[in-house]
Amino acid sequence: MTHVITAPCIGEKAGECVDVCPVDCIIEGEDQFFIDPDLCIDCGACTAVCPVDAIFYEDDLLPEDQPFVEKAKQFFMEA
Repeated sequence: MTHVITAPCIGEKAGECVDVCPVDCIIEGEDQFFIDPDLCIDCGACTAVCPVDAIFYEDDLLPEDQPFVEKAKQFFMEA
């Protein structure tokens, strides 16, 4: 996994990240967007446009944001 979308996106889902993603790896879930780790090319375009600062590189996540890695994995396992 490269980038992860975290708590500020829940309920917000502004969508600017979807518009700038060059590989269409950001998928809308029920309560937030998710980044498909198999498609993401780690360009970082999404982080620059996120209006709620919800997108982080996986290695830079705070401990309280770690559950969002598993949430994203679960989302793509069910998709």
